[in-house]
Amino acid sequence: MKKPWHLKRDAGRSILYRQPPPRFDISAEVFLICSCYVSQGRLAHQVRQDLWRALQNQRGFCPVVEVEQAGTTLRIRAGGRLPAPIAPNMSDRILAVLEDPQKQMRWIRHATCKRPVTAPLAGVRE
Repeated sequence: MKKPWHLKRDAGRSILYRQPPPRFDISAEVFLICSCYVSQGRLAHQVRQDLWRALQNQRGFCPVVEVEQAGTTLRIRAGGRLPAPIAPNMSDRILAVLEDPQKQMRWIRHATCKRPVTAPLAGVRE
């Protein structure tokens, strides 16, 4: 049976991880401008998949992805658990995944959703 992925959400931030507690032994981050509302969970899963594809040959690597949206800015931090010794180019490899414009467009396209209505529209007339 596969271990489940955990999605921890708090204060506009989501962290996707498999082994609790989430730990960044190695990481890189990128900031994106996005004028739409995105599902942080869906975005985190897309990033995790691409990160795993790029680093699956690293023995013991367990991805962790953190997504935070503040207004039109998305901060994506990706990395994860990795037993020592850590190869010197690991951060660069993670950053290469995060900075790929084609991947970024696919992530945003997949995670874009309509912003949920937060207040009832009772009493509003046309």
